[in-house]
Amino acid sequence: MATNIGMMDSAYFVGRNEILTWINNRLQLNLSRIEDAASGAVQCQMIDMTYPGAVPMHKVNFDAKTEYDMIQNYKVLQEVFNKLKIDKHIEVNRLVKGRPLDNLEFLQWLKRYCDSVNGGIMNENYDPVERRLKVGKEKSLKGSKTSKSLQANSLHNSATGEAAGINKNIVSKQGKSGVAAASSDIRALSKEITDLKLSVDLLEKERDFYFAKLRDIEILCQSPQVENHPIAVAVKKILYAADAKESALEEAQEYIAQAFDNGEIEEEANDD
Repeated sequence: MATNIGMMDSAYFVGRNEILTWINNRLQLNLSRIEDAASGAVQCQMIDMTYPGAVPMHKVNFDAKTEYDMIQNYKVLQEVFNKLKIDKHIEVNRLVKGRPLDNLEFLQWLKRYCDSVNGGIMNENYDPVERRLKVGKEKSLKGSKTSKSLQANSLHNSATGEAAGINKNIVSKQGKSGVAAASSDIRALSKEITDLKLSVDLLEKERDFYFAKLRDIEILCQSPQVENHPIAVAVKKILYAADAKESALEEAQEYIAQAFDNGEIEEEANDD
């Protein structure tokens, strides 16, 4: 089974809502944002469901709040990958930052991998809540059906409470002038948030546009008529490169040059 899934694979066109639904249905959670899974605990349990008992769940911290605790979860996951011979390097330093796109890409890969193992069918014999309870994580089940997510929502709620307390103090000390100033700040921040959302929407549309173009190129290169042609092979070398380094382009160019030398590609005759 393939674990090295190229960036143009259909796995990376699965939307965040579908990913969240997949996680919530299988693990009986209620995550509302991709970054709620940044701690690595969800990924550990998803592999535990795919390979029951393979993950030492007693080492997984579902209440991880700091980057240090999150890194420990990913260490557990990487060790399990190594044990199961899953050829996937985890970009821990990027994932623990909680950036949605990085976490979305990893979860897209994880869904594709798990579906390739179990055919996309849920393991009915696996009780995710009971599994978490058995390893002594009852107090940290922030993401069970009775709450909103993992620890991310509790952090959000506590932050909201602190903000409310601060606002009350401002109002009591500054009176109406304080309320007016706060309202002005809120309006300015709301406009900034709206502008940022529009910017993100435009960036996502641009990303999807170029992804679609690259996907069309990949499909063309995979067609039986040209898939073994040196040019198509060279293009796929660039598409499937693990990262965006110049070495992929250089390797493709060398491959084409060698194909010319071997006569696999004929140069067009000049009509001068």
